[in-house]
Amino acid sequence: MSVFDLQKLKYTFYVKNGATPASGEADYWDGDIMWITPADFTTEQCYISESRRSITEAGLNSCGTNLVPAGSVVVSNRAPIGLIGIAANPLCTSQGCKSLVKKNGNLVHGKFIYYSLATQEKALNALGRGTTFFELSSFDLANFQVHMPSYEEQFAITNYLDRYIGEIDNLLSNFLSQANMLDRYKRELIANTITHGLDKSAPKKDSGIDWIGEVPTHWEVTKTKWIFEIVKRIYGKEDRDVLSITNRGLKIRDIESNEGQLAESYANYQVVNVNDFAMNSMDLLTGWVDCSPFEGVTSPDYRVFRFFPNKQQCHNYYKYLFQMCYKSRIFYRLGQGVSNLGRWRLQADQFLNMKLPQPPIHEQEEIAAFLDKKTVQVDGLIADINEQIDKLKQYRQIVIHDAVTGKVKVSEGNGNGD
Repeated sequence: MSVFDLQKLKYTFYVKNGATPASGEADYWDGDIMWITPADFTTEQCYISESRRSITEAGLNSCGTNLVPAGSVVVSNRAPIGLIGIAANPLCTSQGCKSLVKKNGNLVHGKFIYYSLATQEKALNALGRGTTFFELSSFDLANFQVHMPSYEEQFAITNYLDRYIGEIDNLLSNFLSQANMLDRYKRELIANTITHGLDKSAPKKDSGIDWIGEVPTHWEVTKTKWIFEIVKRIYGKEDRDVLSITNRGLKIRDIESNEGQLAESYANYQVVNVNDFAMNSMDLLTGWVDCSPFEGVTSPDYRVFRFFPNKQQCHNYYKYLFQMCYKSRIFYRLGQGVSNLGRWRLQADQFLNMKLPQPPIHEQEEIAAFLDKKTVQVDGLIADINEQIDKLKQYRQIVIHDAVTGKVKVSEGNGNGD
């Protein structure tokens, strides 16, 4: 077994920086030139053939960046560092990416470099520098070392990896499809059960609300404001746990770790008691809602609400219902703001006047218990699939690493591993 020699990228490639044309200049944008940002990379494909935005020739000339040729290796150098792709067509990039353009006379296979760097995200990340955000410099990328066999060996290794990684990626795709199918089944099960009940033979009536549809005739259709009250109680002290609303529910925040955005003081945060509902009504795309199992405080920008004392209902039933309203974009339809800036909010009056199904409380409890059982089962299956996905991804990295470093002997004739 022989291991290939290490070589710095600068001996084979020029490192080209990206740039951004002035945003206010209309004749710089929506042209024929792909303008790549880190958001344009995909894990499913190594070739970058599409971009969310494009620029004109005038835009390219205005910002001093260069058009990089097809076959160049593109590396994201910030937010995040280490995404790798190959330019399928001539393109340019934002300053969030750097391009490796092959020097004339060098025999190097672009896809071999793609595979070599695809296993080096952690190493590239470790080179990030900066204060407000970490960025990979052109100097550090140019001096990054990769194993460099002969061109014939690069070609054989690429063929070998194309075949074996293709097989692994097909397995990953199948597992991801299964996980997505189960997640879709869970969402549909929750939506149908929450709005139609467990007894499918029960007589139905039109609710008058399109997202609810027909409901059992003995159910009520009510408004949020007739069941819930919004409460905002500023705590004034800092002796309670700080609660964050995540897409996995309310979590106690570790404010000692200094991770994420931290407030100077939590004294102006609002009270959240056990069984209060808390929702991020400022972000209807990625926000969430949960029924709190904790005593704590949360941001004054969030919405906290609870049942009226004389309107006790099943907390879990309405937790499922409100979370469904995020998943199915019911809240989003009622929102206002500037969605492309992440400011799509659900105003209090829209929230309080939205109509909700209201089964008898014993049915609410039966529905919640049924969904608790079923979602645990489905989540368990999804967790098993995700574990297999993680193992396959680790194996994928090992296969690539061993091939590009020479730890696995690959025949030059047909790309078979010995």
